[in-house]
Amino acid sequence: MNVALINPNLVMQRNDPFTTGIVYMPITLAYLAASLRQAGHQVSVIDAYAASPRQSRKDGNFVLFGLKESQILERLPQQLDAVFVYAINLTNHLSTIAIVRAVKTARPNIPVIVVENTQAVTAYALSLVAAEFYSAGADYVLTGESENRALQLLEHLKNGADESKLREIDGLGSPKFYNPPADVLVDQTLDNLPFPAWDLFPLENYWSLHFAHGPLSSQKYLPILTSRGCPYPCGFCVVPATNNQKWRPRSAKNVVDEIEQFGKTLGVHEFHIEDLDPTISDPRIREICSEIIRRGLKINWKIAAGTKVETLRDEETIDLMAAAGCRYISISPETGSPRLLKLMRKPFNLEHAVRIVKRMNVAGIRSQACFVLGYPGETEDDLQMTWDLVRDLTRVGVDELALFIITPVPGSAIHEQFSGYNSLSELNFSPTWRVDYERLNRFRVRLYARFLWWKLRYHPFKLLRQPFNFLLRRFETKMEMVPYRALMLRWFAR
Repeated sequence: MNVALINPNLVMQRNDPFTTGIVYMPITLAYLAASLRQAGHQVSVIDAYAASPRQSRKDGNFVLFGLKESQILERLPQQLDAVFVYAINLTNHLSTIAIVRAVKTARPNIPVIVVENTQAVTAYALSLVAAEFYSAGADYVLTGESENRALQLLEHLKNGADESKLREIDGLGSPKFYNPPADVLVDQTLDNLPFPAWDLFPLENYWSLHFAHGPLSSQKYLPILTSRGCPYPCGFCVVPATNNQKWRPRSAKNVVDEIEQFGKTLGVHEFHIEDLDPTISDPRIREICSEIIRRGLKINWKIAAGTKVETLRDEETIDLMAAAGCRYISISPETGSPRLLKLMRKPFNLEHAVRIVKRMNVAGIRSQACFVLGYPGETEDDLQMTWDLVRDLTRVGVDELALFIITPVPGSAIHEQFSGYNSLSELNFSPTWRVDYERLNRFRVRLYARFLWWKLRYHPFKLLRQPFNFLLRRFETKMEMVPYRALMLRWFAR
């Protein structure tokens, strides 16, 4: 069959270019493209953002970057049997909806399927918002991992789309029914998947931006998923709903095979790990490192999306990661309050985190600590404990700080506890619709300022190095890269 895959526009909130407008390369869409192609389907990809990343248009309080809907329609093949639209991130929802509406209006006889992103904390559970997609014209919503389910769906569409047969596809929804995902892909299946079909995407346009989700220090980079899922039940996160709290690794050999292949074919030597929790298995992460070293691969890699600090078992693991080219690790303490951690259902070992961050500092691995503000039930005492923890981590060498204000992601345990927003795209890291937003944002700004002061006090040379990294566009941390990204997006949106 002839199928088109569409990645939506990048969406930035106009009053916040710092925590919105983050560029994520659509890796699970690239996996879907590879799986469909391997099965014999004719696959075309329209990356609405990366096809024209410097083109922009305003939509209320948002700026959309990339192709207009009319330009997307022009790129659709004439011979077409199905269109998959990728719901990559919650912030991009208004673009996803607009693309679905435009495609269905222009090609009413072509099935339009919206595909869930199960491997990002910035995504959302589509089953809870499916009505919006159906109202826009979507025929189906595909939840859970898409590789095998999309193949089943195409087979049934090819044979006449009998509803009784479609109802047998787990994870598939339509205006008439919804069949929840029965399970997730297991370890061996992940190793058998073809590598992402990056040859179908405008990689040069991503690389020309000189910014990414992770801190970019090379001319070229690629994201990589070494595992899928996460075993933790954090209350603010969508991942427990989209992965059933199941973590599934790829083998070390399979991971390093991918790194080596794209090094040879695309000349990429920087890889950003976008796993939800890549270091759950200490023996596996050590095996990956040993395999990189054994093959003599001269690469650098960064854990851009974060990992659970307790899964970084000890200093020996950190040293091995550094020797294998690891240059950046993001961890997520979330809060300094033990009481609030229990409410969040997130375990965190403060003493271990301090010890591991200290070792990363010695080993030359840059570190990020992420916190969330405004969780239901948070008090001023809880905020003070977060303040104190940031100070302690800064003292031992944490390189950057990320402070996110809680937003109710559809699929998270706290989703129903909030109201006041008008669009799902408003559910971002700066939810200005929250009645307590101004108070939380003032705290956020004050803590960022104090963090920089503490960093100057405890590690002055690190802070003084940052302006040079900014000017040279060789970013060691996101805090160096984010101002550059914000300036560029402002310039593109002028």
